[in-house]
Amino acid sequence: MTDMKETNQSVDNQTLVANWQQVKEQMTQAYEQASERDSRSANTTILLAVSKTKPANMIATLANEGQQHFGENYLQEAIEKINTLKSNPACADIVWHYIGSIQRNKTRDIAEHFDWVQTLERDIIAKRLNDQRPDELPALNVLIQVNIDNEDSKSGCLPAELPALIIAIKGYERLQLRGLMIIPAKADTNAFARTKALFDDIKASHPELNAWDTLSMGMSGDMAEAIDNGSTMVRVGTAIFGARD
Repeated sequence: MTDMKETNQSVDNQTLVANWQQVKEQMTQAYEQASERDSRSANTTILLAVSKTKPANMIATLANEGQQHFGENYLQEAIEKINTLKSNPACADIVWHYIGSIQRNKTRDIAEHFDWVQTLERDIIAKRLNDQRPDELPALNVLIQVNIDNEDSKSGCLPAELPALIIAIKGYERLQLRGLMIIPAKADTNAFARTKALFDDIKASHPELNAWDTLSMGMSGDMAEAIDNGSTMVRVGTAIFGARD
């Protein structure tokens, strides 16, 4: 039997799956409540399971249940898990999202191992990801992280900086610009509604962005509010995996 401390596993597999199913149900309920007001056609909100600090076997358990999208913050830890799970048939369809900060010396490994990057905020990083994306892989899906509440403690470009960054990313053939990601301030700032308006404005003013379809906002504590405001992807960690060790 594997030692629990050794695997850093906060919950057993049965609890893990039950937590995941409960989150999925909460997402469905939130979507149904929102659709009563604005007649949304189908629940297409994606659940991104944030598996940072959690072991590969927990990811494999959820992948076996049908969870496809996983988010990682810490690059070396993520690469180890990606390589470990490559040989597991249940994990063949995993889509890996990088959701951590990006320094220049990380871009090659990110470009080589991930399917999505959600924390793009500077042109210089975009160019490096584009240039370092292997030719045999499809274009790297990217989201621009927006510092929607202009917090000094948060990463992300300011809304006023978006037009120039969008134009730059459009010029990179190995990147596919998909949308926006935010981490709002804890205080009630109407950030979700403001980001949805920003997202819609960009979609209207840039019809050439034919893959502009993703609004990543909402986490364990506020995913219902985010879905109500049009989120297409929620990033949930603690509610699924338990507290971080």
